[in-house]
Amino acid sequence: MYFKNPNIILPEDPDTVVWKYLDLSKFLDLLLSKKLFMSRSDKFEDQYEGTFSEPTFEEIKKLAIDNPDFLNYYKTHREQVAISSWHINEYESFAMWQIFTQNSEGLAIQSTIGRLQKALKPENNFDQYIGEVNYIDYKKEYIPFDDLFFPFLFKRKSFQYEREVRIITDTSKSNIKLNDGLKINVDISQLIEKIYIHPKSENWYKKLVIDLVDRLGFGIEIEKSDLESDILI
Repeated sequence: MYFKNPNIILPEDPDTVVWKYLDLSKFLDLLLSKKLFMSRSDKFEDQYEGTFSEPTFEEIKKLAIDNPDFLNYYKTHREQVAISSWHINEYESFAMWQIFTQNSEGLAIQSTIGRLQKALKPENNFDQYIGEVNYIDYKKEYIPFDDLFFPFLFKRKSFQYEREVRIITDTSKSNIKLNDGLKINVDISQLIEKIYIHPKSENWYKKLVIDLVDRLGFGIEIEKSDLESDILI
């Protein structure tokens, strides 16, 4: 279930469009299980996930001189936080198709900030939060550490093309041990507004996706990618 944290920034408009690009197997797992997979924060390709910028780290080291557990807590906390990443954009992104789908058999889920908030169902052991990622210079700029979520809401400027908003789950208050991540319960009809099919996909693949979604009983609107439009010359 989504909980609002006053320290976490989100776009003000709940109709802000967000996207998730994924392959068919992950999409089917989402539909069949009605659960959204969230990756453990330290399992992302970016090794800086959940860490601090250099100015902040220097400050924390000073505080940890008399309390070494202070620094150790932040290190182990990364293993207890799970993240689902979404891309803010009014339109499809060619770059996101290239990066997050391995071949022409990918899909894109279109949703909104408001839909994400409503789609998250109550969980017994943890809550979910949603926040927009800030992109900063990790050598010069400061990350606040008065909220435990802040290390997971900042990334290096090299990643600002992602324009990311993320669902964040903290399992540190439960006995759950995360391996690669965890799955959370979601309302599929709220989560997914539309599905877009990879612009390079063949007709048989488009038909397959339509048939699978229909057989599973989801009345989800399926669109061809806008990048597939015929040229006018």
